[in-house]
Amino acid sequence: MFKGSYVALVTPMLADGKVDDKSLQALVEFHIQNGTHGIVAVGTTGESATLPFQEHVDVVKRVVDLVDKKVPVIAGSGANSTAEAIFLSEQIAPLGVDGFLSVVPYYNKPQQAGMVAHFNAIASATDVPLMLYNVPGRTVADMHSDTVAELAEHKNIIGIKDATGDIQRFKEMKRLVDDSFLFFSGDDETGCNFMCEGGDGVISVTANIAPKAMSDMCNAALDKNIVLAQDINKQVMALHRELFIEPNPVIPKWALYKMGLIKDAFLRLPMVQPELNSKKAIEETLKKLNLISQVTNEK
Repeated sequence: MFKGSYVALVTPMLADGKVDDKSLQALVEFHIQNGTHGIVAVGTTGESATLPFQEHVDVVKRVVDLVDKKVPVIAGSGANSTAEAIFLSEQIAPLGVDGFLSVVPYYNKPQQAGMVAHFNAIASATDVPLMLYNVPGRTVADMHSDTVAELAEHKNIIGIKDATGDIQRFKEMKRLVDDSFLFFSGDDETGCNFMCEGGDGVISVTANIAPKAMSDMCNAALDKNIVLAQDINKQVMALHRELFIEPNPVIPKWALYKMGLIKDAFLRLPMVQPELNSKKAIEETLKKLNLISQVTNEK
């Protein structure tokens, strides 16, 4: 079911901090029209850390309704408390999501055995397929390859989003698990190489801005057309880099705002608007890629 380019969707917000439903609808339509293979709702890029529980559930429900089964929807449902992650998963499961994305517990720094117990408990709580998410740059705790292999034995744990950017680690994990276990890159800069080495897809921040390019790259890689995949990837490499010059999703939201796809670039505190130099950098990249006009009104 899960293959190709999955966008780590931003959660658009108005200047008063409320979720912007009209912009959310526009973004979902934008992705479906441009070939995005699936949508990840309320993950890191969707500001899951600052959406209260009910709002988190409401945004997932709205995305599921807007998508209307045109593409799969994976819901972020991770937490550093196992009980909280289970509770959130149980509330989201009836909404019709196709999968969960659950992050390694942050701040607690659990042992590997603790990670195994944590994810097995979440995976056993519902019938919705669960994808692990390892992003040590944010969580500090790093899930080891043999831990992934142990968790892959659970019938409901179907894959991993690996955001380490370490291709050798991916190859190591792939040797330890069954061929049915899915591997998604969570690092845009190395995502093309990840797929060309046998990955199943990307969960991409860049796809927010350039969904067709990311979809085309993934299609080429899945078709084993490595040269085409790499050529497409080179075209958006500047985006892969510029979108992370400040913490995600600061720059993606600003880019979408400048492209006219969302009404406001509002972020929930403690995230704030990008520095002037950062704005200029991403705007120049957007102009070079013809994603905004060479002459734009100051906003």
